Amino acid sequence: MLKETPDKWVSGDAYEQFMGRWSRRLAKEFVDWLSPRASWNWLEVGCGTGALTQAICLNADPAAVAACDPSAQFVAYARRKLSHPAVTFQVAGADKLPHHKEGFDAVVSGLVLNFIPAPAEAVRAMSSRLRPGGMLAACVWDYAEGMQFLRIFWEVAVELDAGAAELDERRRFPICHPEALVEVLEVAGLERVDSQALEIATVFPDFDSFWAPFLGGTGSAPTYLGSLHPTAREELRLLLKQRLAPDVDGPLQLSARAWAARGFLQADPAKHAG
Repeated sequence: MLKETPDKWVSGDAYEQFMGRWSRRLAKEFVDWLSPRASWNWLEVGCGTGALTQAICLNADPAAVAACDPSAQFVAYARRKLSHPAVTFQVAGADKLPHHKEGFDAVVSGLVLNFIPAPAEAVRAMSSRLRPGGMLAACVWDYAEGMQFLRIFWEVAVELDAGAAELDERRRFPICHPEALVEVLEVAGLERVDSQALEIATVFPDFDSFWAPFLGGTGSAPTYLGSLHPTAREELRLLLKQRLAPDVDGPLQLSARAWAARGFLQADPAKHAG
């Protein structure tokens, strides 16, 4: 169910360098905010390279985690990187989600809802896999204001090429705002919905380490960069360096923010009767 977008999500290694390493830091913050109970059965929708899967295993003491993603390449990467007796990886999109006979205690999605063409439908499908009283939660990057390393890239890219604005995630992903994220959970019939900002540091040792992941061809900005003539690519690199590190080639201390939301399926009234 992933949208046909300019993004190319094909290489697990390239994704790890570009976004995955930050996703892993964010995943722990996300799981901690959820305050899960031990021995839950989890369903993860859009597991990618396994960042959230790993955080669930390390921080939530799960009974089982069914982790799925429509990308066979990403699932293969996740299987290689994470071996845990509680985890089962499978290739599946939001339209073919696994079942649990009693319903999952938690259904989660990390940094993927914006890539699904109909996120409200996906959230309804996710909620259908919950047990009564179960929790559904999702997080998305704050592309509009909170992703500093992407914001500076697109600002410079658009300055040099106005057409680049069409590829900017800030314009493409309206769900990446707390109000929109809360709304899709409420429309799906979930209760007690709330949201939270999650922020991590994104520190680069120098400009070269900032620039190199953009050359991997995985993701919107790297895909755009790969489409440029080498001369235009070098012009963008030089202007970025001038903006970020005009005098010294030392550490670049930036930050990245995500929005998270969670809600609960109505509990079974029969269990509370009498």
